[in-house]
Amino acid sequence: MSFSIDHIRSQFPILHRPLPKGVRLAFLDTAASAQKPQCVIDKESEVYETCYANAYRGVYRFGSIVDEQLEATRARVARFIGAESPEEVIFTSGSTMSLNLVAMTWARVFLNAGDEILLNEMEHHANLVPWQMVAQERGAVLKFIPLTADSQLDLNGLDSVLTPRCKLVAVTGMSNMLGTINPVNELAKRAHAVGAIIVVDGAQSVPHLPVNVREAGIDFLAFSGHKIYGPSGVGVLYGRQELLEAMPPFLGGGHMIDRVYKTHSTWSAPPAKFEAGTPAIAQAIALGTAIEWIEQVGLPAAHEYEQGLTQRAWDALMQIPGMKIYGPPPSQRGGILSFSLAGAHPEDLAQLLDRKGVFVRHGHHCTMPLHDKLGVSATVRASFGVYTNNEDVAQLVEAIHFAREKLRLS
Repeated sequence: MSFSIDHIRSQFPILHRPLPKGVRLAFLDTAASAQKPQCVIDKESEVYETCYANAYRGVYRFGSIVDEQLEATRARVARFIGAESPEEVIFTSGSTMSLNLVAMTWARVFLNAGDEILLNEMEHHANLVPWQMVAQERGAVLKFIPLTADSQLDLNGLDSVLTPRCKLVAVTGMSNMLGTINPVNELAKRAHAVGAIIVVDGAQSVPHLPVNVREAGIDFLAFSGHKIYGPSGVGVLYGRQELLEAMPPFLGGGHMIDRVYKTHSTWSAPPAKFEAGTPAIAQAIALGTAIEWIEQVGLPAAHEYEQGLTQRAWDALMQIPGMKIYGPPPSQRGGILSFSLAGAHPEDLAQLLDRKGVFVRHGHHCTMPLHDKLGVSATVRASFGVYTNNEDVAQLVEAIHFAREKLRLS
């Protein structure tokens, strides 16, 4: 379908519910969790209302329907990200679990003392803390790609930190605080050249940017359903087949086994090997609907739209006295703007914006090392989705002027 912001917004019922006193809602916290179109809401309800059963357990009608729809979602995800086969797609609870799965299985088995893990300071804690934990356990060494003055990865300094001792590079496709879009394809090529694998946190990038894991050379990719206009409680880990086959299970229990004896067990083939227990059944099925919906919208058109919106927001915000926006220029970022306002505490600013119906996030956004590097304890973040429009941006700017007046800022 052609890209129409009015048509897109009409599909999100929550955006048309006025706040108390008739205040219009400007939802600008999509980076934390996206709102859901009616088709996704309906699909999740449909599963509970018409065919709910446990998955991969029964041959009766409901069980068969659920199994078929779960596997249809798996196949849709595989096509969406360019995986070679659906068997490379694992359902998890979200990006955090997906990244921990890689850390606690692949890295725990294949990293040795003195091996290096290459990170950077813009990573979300979910793509930093698991590597800290496994490095401490295995005696591996953490190294960091330097950042430029405008918070992009400094590839000129890559050779000094990417050595033959590196076994794993972990990077976000798009920073959840800065919006910085990272050169994943180039990093994958450089990582493979020294014999390392690359793990991509796609929580922010997958909902906004087209990705093809085979063309990009990505070994592992994590993303969450709730950030791609789908349900919460479900996520995806993509892994190359040969890597998944070599890894031990993450959790033990039902469905992931081939045969259980009194003293030992053997495992199912991937992806079942990594899907112990009852999955998020209705949520995973509705994730397939969310992906189908965003495919119909068209990610390239959505990204182009969001980039234009980001540029307009950047231009308007930079006219506000005392405003500082962190990160690269709009051409190098997605629809995320984290900022501070001189004389205003981020929490106070966020509360005042809420009074005008503008929903933003404040705090460190699970990026404490990045905030330390930037020399601030907290920022305010406005983040856009495919449903964000010019009126939302104007409302944000007006609300900041309102806050400045209330805080008596000059």
